[in-house]
Amino acid sequence: MATIIAISSFVARGSVGLRAVVPALERMGHEVIACPTVLLSNHLGHRHTGGGPVSVDTFSAMFDALDKNGWLSQVSAVLTGFFPSPEHVGLTEALIDRVRTLRSDALIVCDPVLGDRLEGLYVPKAVAEAVRDRLMPKATHIKPNLFELGFLSGRTVETLDDVASAARALPVPVVLTSSVPLRGNRLGNVVVTPDEAGVCAVPVETDVPHGTGDLLTALFVAETLKASSGPLACAASAAAGVKAVIERSRGSDELDLSGLSPWHGAPPLNVENLAAGLS
Repeated sequence: MATIIAISSFVARGSVGLRAVVPALERMGHEVIACPTVLLSNHLGHRHTGGGPVSVDTFSAMFDALDKNGWLSQVSAVLTGFFPSPEHVGLTEALIDRVRTLRSDALIVCDPVLGDRLEGLYVPKAVAEAVRDRLMPKATHIKPNLFELGFLSGRTVETLDDVASAARALPVPVVLTSSVPLRGNRLGNVVVTPDEAGVCAVPVETDVPHGTGDLLTALFVAETLKASSGPLACAASAAAGVKAVIERSRGSDELDLSGLSPWHGAPPLNVENLAAGLS
């Protein structure tokens, strides 16, 4: 069992942010220290939403208490997600520095929840720039979508070759890019390291509930902490788990994470070498 600090949004109803990350990691056998950045009734895709950011003072006090209680030395990974302000990003950067001082081998996994191809940035530009400039250089692993990869790299990203080039331009050893359109009405999860690159593809689905990116990141972290296989295999197992959850959630407006975890029995997806011409 590993101890993981997860920093992201919290919703009272639904399965996004911490409400996807925490159950996934716990059911994979890990302890999660969940630190919310915002408290909301539900995600913003619904007609009405109530709540708002956790105050910077409260956010800072939470981190201070975790440090003073001596728990940061037990942390094997820090997973970051949604941030409402650059100040929240700065406090998280300081926390990561403290964890890495105590545990130099800790994973730092950044899920840059910044925007998508349809909406563009859906966080203030100052937040996106803070994630790019302050958190990304600290990361050992990062999980952008295609739009976020373009923003973080400052490049136009359209083909799989573009994905590989943009990923290797980032100061991060392992980049898992989700939601990459492929021919044949498929979406790819593309893993790029300095030495290899591969794609695991799934069919395009309609009416998929929010939270699949959060779940993919959590399962990718859990698989990586096993340390029994490389990034491509970890991504293939994580993506298979998300696919199984989507299949079980058909007809629902939220991911169905109740009951037995379908990702435990999901066989890993096939990984195809990036050179196979999937674009």
